[in-house]
Amino acid sequence: MQKIVAKPSSLRHLNKLRWFILTLVFSILVLLPFLHLYQTYVAAHAYDLLLPNEKTVYDAMEWLTSPFVKNPEHDLDMLKGTTWSGTLFGLKLSDPLAVLSQVATSLSLYWPFLLTALIPVVATIILGRFFCGWICPATFIYELNDTVAAWLRRAGVPLGDKIYDKRIKYLVLTVGLILSMLLGSIMTAAIYPPAIIGRELYYVIAQGAFGSGAVFFILTILFDLLVARRGFCRYMCPGGALYSLLGRYRLLRIQRVVEQCNDCKKCNVVCEFGLDPLQDGFGQECNNCTACIAVCPTDALKFKIQIHDQPFQGPGHLGHAYRNQKSGDQ
Repeated sequence: MQKIVAKPSSLRHLNKLRWFILTLVFSILVLLPFLHLYQTYVAAHAYDLLLPNEKTVYDAMEWLTSPFVKNPEHDLDMLKGTTWSGTLFGLKLSDPLAVLSQVATSLSLYWPFLLTALIPVVATIILGRFFCGWICPATFIYELNDTVAAWLRRAGVPLGDKIYDKRIKYLVLTVGLILSMLLGSIMTAAIYPPAIIGRELYYVIAQGAFGSGAVFFILTILFDLLVARRGFCRYMCPGGALYSLLGRYRLLRIQRVVEQCNDCKKCNVVCEFGLDPLQDGFGQECNNCTACIAVCPTDALKFKIQIHDQPFQGPGHLGHAYRNQKSGDQ
């Protein structure tokens, strides 16, 4: 029998690109409070009155931004906010959860704000839960936390790996919106990691101390580490619930090419969301992170354009189960 060897696919490098984007987004979130401080100092016209550490921030941000802006007091407004809601080079963008929460809180529609979620919503309908896998600053930290967990497991440290009903997060989303309506305050932002990270970075950089949100976020990290792998994203995150609903019928999906699959199960092991690529089980929870594509030794996972996952196609044609099945048929 001739051995089939798959050519290395360029899709393997998408996971590296994803990590670059996650790192870039997190770095920008760290930079934004410094830019805001610099704008404040420029507007005050009081450089000589600044404290030594404030002068350091001023000088560093002046060096960084001077090649790009002439009037930092106004020009730096092109980059403001967080992943919850902000301005990116003049384009106003908002997390769909931010817009939905604002509607629930105010019980009214403010169309200019609604339109700021249009691009993320359309992108999610096409690409699926991509925000969770490619942009969310919490993902950057949670995946590093998962790496630490892997090291601890290799060292023999017992860690939690419990399985819960993934529909819990939809209940969290519903309760959060109902409480927002009843209390007149955006309650979802208090438990939504991307919003928390943006706020806490601003607090610690601009005001010198963390807020209560930092405690909650640390608890989510411990939950992931001690109770359930990527547990908060899988079972509790209201934003993850909304993105899963929006991306249920996404056009771009990772699918298994059964002719190239050898049933090694590496795709299942690497999936932090507990999905089952080996059985063609991706579903609406998949965030197209491409980790399974990167780890596949036979390049049996590809992107395809379709609105439904394929049903289980049977064992991989390069695996023992398929060969035994074929031998039995003969």
